[in-house]
Amino acid sequence: MEWTRGHYIVSDDAQLIDVNTVCELLADTYWAGIRPRTSIEESIKNSIVFGMYKDGKMTGFARVTTDRAVFGWVSDLIISSELRGEGLGTWMMECVLDHPVISTLGRLGLSTKDAHGLYEKFGFQRKEVMMLTRH
Repeated sequence: MEWTRGHYIVSDDAQLIDVNTVCELLADTYWAGIRPRTSIEESIKNSIVFGMYKDGKMTGFARVTTDRAVFGWVSDLIISSELRGEGLGTWMMECVLDHPVISTLGRLGLSTKDAHGLYEKFGFQRKEVMMLTRH
């Protein structure tokens, strides 16, 4: 699928994903800053992925890991630092939720330390989640 807004395009075409750009975007995050490239590559292969592009250059990324029937987990939603504050993260999340597979899921989860306001706009609620984290 593809969504358009002005000069921006969001696409779920995994072939368009620029892994180098994804690695650069994630390198400065608290959640994936030390994630190895091989793990990023595998996570892309095993998820529904979304790339945001402006004039052909990748400017944002998100992915959803899902069983494609009941449950999904939103991960790695990131917009280039120079473009933040323009509502692009909100639009990216709208595109994710509009995807024909994701829009039919009964449960959708995510984890964040600092973007609660963004996700609460879409009906996500703060809840305690039990999780095993391995480093």
